[in-house]
Amino acid sequence: MTVFVVDDEPANVALLQRTLERVGFSRIYATTDPTRFEECLSRFQPDVILLDLHMPKRNGFEILKYLQERQVDGEYLPVLVLTADPTAEVKHRALKLGAEDFLQKPFDLLEVALRVRRLLQTRYLHLQLKDENLRLEAAVRARTQELHEAHLDVLRRLAHAAEFRDDDTGEHVHRVAENACKIAQGLGLESAVVEALRQAAPLHDIGKIAIPDAILRKSSRLTPEEYELMKSHTVVGASLLEGGKSVYLQMASRIARSHHEHFDGGGYPDGLKGEAIPLEARIVAVVDVFDALVCKRPYKQAWPVPQAVAEIKRQAGSQFDPDVVRAFLQCVHEGAFLLPAPLVQG
Repeated sequence: MTVFVVDDEPANVALLQRTLERVGFSRIYATTDPTRFEECLSRFQPDVILLDLHMPKRNGFEILKYLQERQVDGEYLPVLVLTADPTAEVKHRALKLGAEDFLQKPFDLLEVALRVRRLLQTRYLHLQLKDENLRLEAAVRARTQELHEAHLDVLRRLAHAAEFRDDDTGEHVHRVAENACKIAQGLGLESAVVEALRQAAPLHDIGKIAIPDAILRKSSRLTPEEYELMKSHTVVGASLLEGGKSVYLQMASRIARSHHEHFDGGGYPDGLKGEAIPLEARIVAVVDVFDALVCKRPYKQAWPVPQAVAEIKRQAGSQFDPDVVRAFLQCVHEGAFLLPAPLVQG
């Protein structure tokens, strides 16, 4: 470990160096010019500083103040003050500025070695503790990331479990999520919100797991009773997801319940209108309908993309939020939207 001596008296420096070398220290650096302190500190990277208080041009109190101001949280660099002034006022001032211990001139050479060794032992233990804390923090970060990935994996599997009954490719939920994110970015939403939407949007139809296959995959028009049962997937989905502590689940619950609400209040299940509908649900409403139009389903053929775009535009202000539709149209114009493969479109 490295010892750094700052004293304007060359004789004191030589005495301290000889004393420390006799007891086994080999990395001992010194300066008799306190104005070069910062330069030497950066070059030597000491583990303990032996600092004289009364020096010309720059005294030890000024150096202590500098060290105190530059100290980062958790750093420990002990300073052993060298002084011929035994007054309490000097000691109190040095302690207040961060001095760790004192040596009174003239030196007791055995005391010098013992004090330095003790401070270096403390420094060594501090560095060990710091390394262990860094190791533990890295382990916690890795474990947190692992749990986060597991959480996202479960969300993805839940979304696909519901969608496979209605779309055996499972690509619908992926396209809805990615296209919803593109609209969200176009609306200027923060990156954290966009990422939450990416994870939450695929769960918009999770409530369909409660809908019988006879209704879900019916190729003809639903009866009024069947349609009412189909509409219940919004409430069921929200019920499955509500109460979650994750921001993803909280957003997913709002989307599941409200993505069939209409901007003019004519949707379901709550008849919400305008901005009373959560923004994330208004976004998913547009991309969900668009993707459903351009995909082949048991009850319909795929629409050509221009026709589907025209339908979304026509419904702006009635079924859909006009601002969301404008962002949608911009994404389509820029070619940013994910579209189903030709085979899926039929």
